[in-house]
Amino acid sequence: MADVIQQRIEDRIPALEQLERVGLFTNKEVKSMLKRSTALEYKVHRAIQCKDDFITYIQEDVQLWLSQVAFNKKWGTKGQLSKVLSSMLAIHPDKPAMWIMAAKCEMEDRNSSESARHLFLRALRFHPENKKVYQEYFRMELMHAEKLRKQQLELEQAKMDLTEYTFSPEILTGKLAEVVYRDAAQKIKGAEFILSLLQIAAIFDFTKELQETILEDLKTRYNDDCLMWNFMAKRELDAPGVPELQSAKGRASDIDRREDRCCAVYEEALKSMNTEDMWTCYTTFCLERFKRKTNITELKEKRKQRLFRVFQSAHDAQLLGEAFYRNWIQILLSSEDTEAATRIALDAVQRFSQSVEMWSFSLQTLVYLKSVEAGPLFQKALKNVNPKEMLSIWQLQADWSMSSQTPKETETFFQVGCSESLYLKGVLSPVPAVSSAMKERYLEWSYKTGGYKKARKTFASLRENRPFNKTFFQLMIQIEKEEETPKISNLRDYYERALREFGSSDDELWIDYIKEELQKHGNPENCGKLHWRAIKTLEGESVERFTTHYTLLQTGKI
Repeated sequence: MADVIQQRIEDRIPALEQLERVGLFTNKEVKSMLKRSTALEYKVHRAIQCKDDFITYIQEDVQLWLSQVAFNKKWGTKGQLSKVLSSMLAIHPDKPAMWIMAAKCEMEDRNSSESARHLFLRALRFHPENKKVYQEYFRMELMHAEKLRKQQLELEQAKMDLTEYTFSPEILTGKLAEVVYRDAAQKIKGAEFILSLLQIAAIFDFTKELQETILEDLKTRYNDDCLMWNFMAKRELDAPGVPELQSAKGRASDIDRREDRCCAVYEEALKSMNTEDMWTCYTTFCLERFKRKTNITELKEKRKQRLFRVFQSAHDAQLLGEAFYRNWIQILLSSEDTEAATRIALDAVQRFSQSVEMWSFSLQTLVYLKSVEAGPLFQKALKNVNPKEMLSIWQLQADWSMSSQTPKETETFFQVGCSESLYLKGVLSPVPAVSSAMKERYLEWSYKTGGYKKARKTFASLRENRPFNKTFFQLMIQIEKEEETPKISNLRDYYERALREFGSSDDELWIDYIKEELQKHGNPENCGKLHWRAIKTLEGESVERFTTHYTLLQTGKI
């Protein structure tokens, strides 16, 4: 029964995800529907069934309602569709998406603007502060006005008598939509919402007056909102320019003037709103313009210098966001300004001294530039970063030491770390991820620089210092096997040590050990003993996996 229910629930998921993607349902609402559907599925599939359970299931199953609506739109009458929508809303008044869908059906399928308007007004009684309901109601009134305007124009072009038709001036000019806007603006605060209504109005070519009204409200009521200033600044890009500029340089010059006017608006905003959010808007704008492709060298250079100026100003105000430092450094590197890139990399970690990502990026920059500042900065990083987040820093420093320092310095790095503090001793770190990873890197480096004997010596010095990862032992096993005559006694020692750490859960390790004994340097008679030990040691599902692999090994399948 559980399998059937699970399959039925999974079959619903794609449709519900699609409804979420188009904005009819939120993620929270979709999860709630799946949870309720699962509970109802179990009720109707239990041994003792009840009629009420089936009735309840039909009323709560949103997908079933949507299917019924789709069926009636295709095959039913318009009157029947209204009845289905009314029944659906009576059961699901708590879902704004249902109201929106019903209103759209009335408007688009039944050509009834009055019914659609009535549904939106009812929806607002249940959801008086729902942004989506207001947005779609506002859009519907504008679409209705546009439709009537087209009808009126067609009648005028056909030179028909318009006295037989009623065209309300309030609807034709968008006044009814303005009423919706004013009600929405009173109920829902925030520049973002008002901007969303302005963007809807901008779709229609007869709403210039309405757009001006919304714009004035936006400037008056949200003068302290960075989104308002960001919108006002970007509007300058669309302002009328110099007509009939045919040459590429002429057009580039006009674009440059528009961008300067945008920046002037941002600068004006910063006089009263010197905040990180406002700087983020300004910097994002300059960065976006810099990334735009142009064949005009002067415009490209002007954009770069403008961006650098804004980066520096935001940095001086200590209001430049972390991600922008990475953009700044990358552009400096691409411009081959290594001195400035180094300076900003050092400044960035001062500003974000707790950020692992910032330390890693700045360190990578200094390593790439082969800067003498790299060594001291590694030590500062390890002293500032949370020890549990140090792994990437340790890995980076290991790479840097192996490629840039002398073997003696690298040996000291692996053995001693950066100071007497345990947290700054890589292989002895109390953070398991750091300690095990650095042991592996130390062994790998020892083999590359000193061969087998040095690797054996390093392994011997580390083998009693937990924790380990599996790769540490596998690496030593591989090193031993690359010798002309590998010693089985050494291989057994490595396997036994690995099994002490991972033998209760790692069935593959036991299989590898058994395979080793089957080689010419091993002893096949030990395989039975290893099999018995594995069965006694492994836990849970790993026992079954081991048994399967061992059987395949015996039959020559692996």
